[in-house]
Formats: sequence, C-alpha cells, structure tokens
Amino acid sequence: MAVELTSLADVLALRFDDIIDVRAPAEFADDHLPGAISLPVLDDAERARVGTIYKQVSPFDARKLGAALVAKNAAGHLMGPLANKPGGWQPLVYCWRGGQRSGSFATILSQIGWRVQLISGGYKSWRRLVVAALQDHPFPCPVTVLDGNTGSAKTDLLAHLPAMGVQVIDLEGLACHRGSLFGATGPQPSQRSFEGQLALAIARLDPARPVVIEAESSKIGSLSLPATLWRAMAQAPRIAITAPLEARARYLTEAYADIAADTARLTAVLNQLKPSHPANLIAEWQSLADSGQFTALAADLMQHHYDPRYAKHRSRSTQSVTELQTASLDPESLPALARRIADAVHQP
Repeated sequence: MAVELTSLADVLALRFDDIIDVRAPAEFADDHLPGAISLPVLDDAERARVGTIYKQVSPFDARKLGAALVAKNAAGHLMGPLANKPGGWQPLVYCWRGGQRSGSFATILSQIGWRVQLISGGYKSWRRLVVAALQDHPFPCPVTVLDGNTGSAKTDLLAHLPAMGVQVIDLEGLACHRGSLFGATGPQPSQRSFEGQLALAIARLDPARPVVIEAESSKIGSLSLPATLWRAMAQAPRIAITAPLEARARYLTEAYADIAADTARLTAVLNQLKPSHPANLIAEWQSLADSGQFTALAADLMQHHYDPRYAKHRSRSTQSVTELQTASLDPESLPALARRIADAVHQP
C-alpha cells in the first residue's frame, strides 16, 4: 500500500515508527523527508556502478547486479539497525521516485511480517510539495519584520516571542548561519534541505495570525531565500530595535565570543573586508583583535561597516517602521523588550 503525499499537512501528519530513506548516502545528505533515517540499499559507489552498467552494457545486467547489491545491503540492515525491531514495527520506506530500490526493500521487510508502506512517487513527491509551497503560492499570513542595526539582539528577542503568543520563523536557525560575514555557526544545510525545513515551518503557521521574521538579505550565508518569502518581507511593516552603539557592542562581543576565541578565523574574516575599506582601517581592526579589545572592535566595525550599509538599505524601503528604543541589551532586559515587540505585533 502506498502513501500519497498531497500536501505538507500530510507530511506533518505521518505516524510511522520509522521513515526509511533507502537512497544513496549522498542523496540523503542533500535532502530527505523530515525525521527520516538513512538505510541505503545501494551506496554512492554502487549506485554509480549500476548506472554505468545500465547505460554502457544493458538494463538487464544492471538490474541483476542491483538486485544482488540490494539483497546484500538489506541483509546488513536486518542484522544491524533493524535487528531488534518488534513484530508490530511499522516503517514507511521511500527512494527517489518510489521505484525499484524502495520496492525491493519493502518486499523483503513485508516478507518478514512487518507492515511496511511506500511513499507514492518517493522523494520527488516531497520535493514537489516543497517547491509548490515556496514558489507557486503567495506567503500565507501577514509578516512583520524585526529590524535593527547589527548587535540589536534580534535573534535572541525572536526566541522570546513564541512564549508570548507570537508566531515566528527563525531563518538564521534554519540556515545555521547568523547572517553576516562573521555569522557561520557550522556547516550549512543544502539549499534543498533548507527549503524543506522552511516549507514545513510555513505549513505550521496559522494564516490568520501575523508571523515575525528577522530582517535578512536575500541570502543567509550560501543559502537563498525563496522569492515569495523575500517579497513578503520586503513589503512588510517593520519593528526596529534602536539601541546605543555601546550596548550593541557589548552584546555582540558576547554573542560572537566563538569568533573572538578563534584568532585565525577572526583574521580571515577581517581580511574579507579589504576590498571595501582602506588598508589603514583594516590594520586598525586587526590591531584591536590582536590586543583582545573585542568590544572596541565590534563598535568600530558597526560604526564604519555595518551601520552605513543598513542605513543605505533602509533608505530604499517605503514600509512603515515602529521604533522601539532600549538603553540595554543585557540578558535580563530582553524579556521586557520582547514583550514590547509582542504588544506592537498584536496591535490592530
């Protein structure tokens, strides 16, 4: 029996003990259904080998080799990660398009006695839903953009809002990036994986209520925002946090302590600014970094690099702006500031 995925709500409603992706590891790493585990029936090299034989020798020889490799790998899974699954275990299995790889594995599992189901159309059915949600339909609910110069604690403030009844989408969290040259927090997901997680986050929204999204450029690190979302953000009203430079510098020093602790990384990022600034300014920033004056460095970077760019970008915007001023961005002050944001969002 095949499971039809006709909407992202269907994906959110899946109730199986395990969702098994039998595609090759590289395919799984690029993107997969939420919550899926990887049990490949062909590894990357085996998949390439079978494909070469299919094209250069014959489909029959490729299928014969493929069957032998699937049987071998299925046996490894049965004696490994699936060894302790009980008789009532119910898995959902898929491959690229719901064809031979998932069908072969499902047949083996069903012969054991497990009630296994396949996804009709495989991974491609999931990907079609993601593309439709992000490209073919307008953004489903009103957007409010949380704005403010670098160091305004926007991401931390965003994290306080759900407890106050405000819908949010944390784009930087989904992208694993803080949205600036200094923003890398680790490997970013693939573009497809990012889009899949974003599509699900959008599907969870109540379309009758506004959603707050942090101001971003059209790219977060190496990942691009979908055009429909970017247009909704560009046209949305904004709530702008206004804080003194000194408060922002202190906040930024704490928030980016990981970079301050990595001298080589900090130097490399500062060197990326060379095309945009005079050599003597780059040297001054490097001197502040070398001497451990990170708060002074943060203040100078904001004053000479980030703030002017934010101002230039905002000068092009015609959307309404609600300014919320704060003297402090210390952790104990953020809940009250978040409450002010929530109140502003809830105003008719």
